[in-house]
Amino acid sequence: MADFVKGLFGGPKSAAPSSTGDDADFADFAGAPAPSPASVFAATASQGELPAVPTSGSPVVPYTKWYRVWERTTPRDFYQEALVLPFIIVLVGLHVWGRRKNKRKARGWIAAHAPILEKEFSVVGFGGRKAPTIDDVQQSGLAKATNKATVPDELLKEKTAQEYTTYATGRQNVASVDAKLSLFKRYNPLTLILEWSLSIFFDSMRAPVERMEMTAYAFDGKEKDLIPVPNKRERENLESRIRGLQSSYDGFVWAVVHKDEMRHLREDRYDISLTSTKDNAKLPPWAIVMSESAEITNLLLTNELITLLNKVGERTFDYLIVTDQPLTKPQKLDETVPRKRLCLSLRLPSDTSSNAYESTTPLVSYFLRLPDLLVSSAHFRPEVTRKIKTTREEESKKLKKLDEEEKAEERKLENDRKKKADREARLKGMSADEQRKFLEKERKEDNKKQTKRMTKRA
Repeated sequence: MADFVKGLFGGPKSAAPSSTGDDADFADFAGAPAPSPASVFAATASQGELPAVPTSGSPVVPYTKWYRVWERTTPRDFYQEALVLPFIIVLVGLHVWGRRKNKRKARGWIAAHAPILEKEFSVVGFGGRKAPTIDDVQQSGLAKATNKATVPDELLKEKTAQEYTTYATGRQNVASVDAKLSLFKRYNPLTLILEWSLSIFFDSMRAPVERMEMTAYAFDGKEKDLIPVPNKRERENLESRIRGLQSSYDGFVWAVVHKDEMRHLREDRYDISLTSTKDNAKLPPWAIVMSESAEITNLLLTNELITLLNKVGERTFDYLIVTDQPLTKPQKLDETVPRKRLCLSLRLPSDTSSNAYESTTPLVSYFLRLPDLLVSSAHFRPEVTRKIKTTREEESKKLKKLDEEEKAEERKLENDRKKKADREARLKGMSADEQRKFLEKERKEDNKKQTKRMTKRA
């Protein structure tokens, strides 16, 4: 206390306490010099000379230029990439190989069938086809010139990696022909394996198959509506050319089907469901006829067709259909309008060359000429035509009945809306007492109606 008072009045300070006694524990630090701040310039000058001290237990990485990666990395750093990279290379390689394989197969098919299509139609492909010149024929020969003409991409269009299409038009009795090639998904082996696996365990999942589907649309006397003309003069010329032509025939559904495809066709196609199945002794044991009349079968099941079916074989043939009904069941009367067409489905061989189609090209040629037989001979007796029309009229009556019920339901809903709007308008114009009386009257009428219903049911 005395020292404190002396300090306030400027008295002399007491002597510093000795290093012994209470501060005996700090005797080791008594003679240490006072710390002095380090020079910033000295530390900066010596920084480049001292090696870097790692702050953790990781190995020391020497400093190098940014592009000298090999000096600061080891193969151990890329073990994960070394495991993933081979799978990526394999997948990319399979994708490229699969697309090229499908393209070679499609080109082999068009090379084999383009001469047949060009023989029957004036326009083949999407960009037209140029005939080989005289120089090409003289230099390379007719066969090489023909093959050269089938190479252009205009003859075949790649819709997807596994689907190719072509088109032909310009023929009497046939408006156009569409051909579609469905190939394996070779570019995606995982999906292909999955589809194969599912088809084994589930009947609803069909195994992937490579097939060609060709559809020919008949004119059926509608050349004026289907052939485009640029002006009135061309239309008059068209009418003069087709005035004496007859391209219509009786509508019906007839098919020659592989027995393995029969159940699927009945489930997938509405037109085939209208036919009855009958075995025919002339056909191979693996094929069957589906027809609406035996007279139609006698006309269309020719000896030439039977010979071609035996030549093609059961591993290639799927079906040949002549129809005028839609694929899916009609839901409205407008969908029942007949559209006559012919369908052919063949499975593709495993070979990609054009020589692999020698057994199927005669059947395709017969298919393209079949509309001529229909136009000239498919005019049946009135009894046959009446039976076919009866089946279609029954379906039309069902659709007409459903259409009338839908219209009646719409009219009922419209009347209910009008009654509700009139009731709300009347209630808005009434006073509170009038509204109460009006609602009470409605309640009594509803009770009477419910009582009458209960009485009738009893």
